[in-house]
Amino acid sequence: MLLFYWEFGHFFRPMANQKTEKQRIHKYLSKDMSFRVAATVATDVVREMQGIQNTFPLATMAVGRSMVAASLMASQLKDGQQVSLYFRGDGPLEMFFAEATHEGQVRGYTPNPQLEVTPEESGELSLSAAIGKGILTVVHSQPQQKAPQRGTVALQSGEVGEDVAFYLIQSQQVRSIVAVGVKVNSYGLVQGAGGVLIELMPGCPEEVIQTLEDNFLKVGSLSERVMEGSSPDDLIAPYLAGLEVRELSHPYELSYQCRCTRERLARALILLGESEVQEMIQKKESAKARCEFCGRPYEIEVAELSKLLEKMKSSSH
Repeated sequence: MLLFYWEFGHFFRPMANQKTEKQRIHKYLSKDMSFRVAATVATDVVREMQGIQNTFPLATMAVGRSMVAASLMASQLKDGQQVSLYFRGDGPLEMFFAEATHEGQVRGYTPNPQLEVTPEESGELSLSAAIGKGILTVVHSQPQQKAPQRGTVALQSGEVGEDVAFYLIQSQQVRSIVAVGVKVNSYGLVQGAGGVLIELMPGCPEEVIQTLEDNFLKVGSLSERVMEGSSPDDLIAPYLAGLEVRELSHPYELSYQCRCTRERLARALILLGESEVQEMIQKKESAKARCEFCGRPYEIEVAELSKLLEKMKSSSH
């Protein structure tokens, strides 16, 4: 049964130079329509997440991989739809989350962005040990849907790729190859991030499956190849050796975006009540808040608080 993943190998080789273009999801379909592929270089959005949340290496890997996986999955949905991945475990990392839309908007979060752990003997950080035993919940949402679709599976490794592949076969009956990776340098800064998702269609010929399996065993580190300049075309090449695909149109650029706004902060202040806002004004304290999902800070100055208080008073009469 085809059910593979790869996160960050130890025997990688460089590929072709990365093409200079905006980062987006690239989608492909096999010539015989027996499988479909999504691939991306997502270094920019993972770097932006790290810059906003000041994540240490382990959290960067966890949130970054989940962002890449969510983006790949969302690209195969329809317009206006989105997918969310919630990883929860009994380890010190506790939880990490990512959400992406079909149009390329993605965000991620963990409540423990500065968690530090001891590396394995190999020198690698173990995401599996950090998240521990737990569950992956996948939520599919679409416009005008009364309730989103939810599916939950037990974590297989906590390394993201294997868990997403396991979810796809268990909840969607889709056999897949999921390869996601985030590479950080000795300073903990993101040097490369990307991923490949190969999903088999019903009735996929056995010879195609065998070719994919054989190719998979020869593929090296995806994240290091991204760091060394590989494009999405380069990333899929070793997985699809001997197989023909054509690229599909998917023009949306990847962007790190969240639904949080200053207006939401203002609405939250209204819920606090007039006395609380009045007290902040008297103390000349601005209202500050940080989005728990994307980490962006927001601030409403005292002058704006005064206008908000006037609005609250007028609406109460």
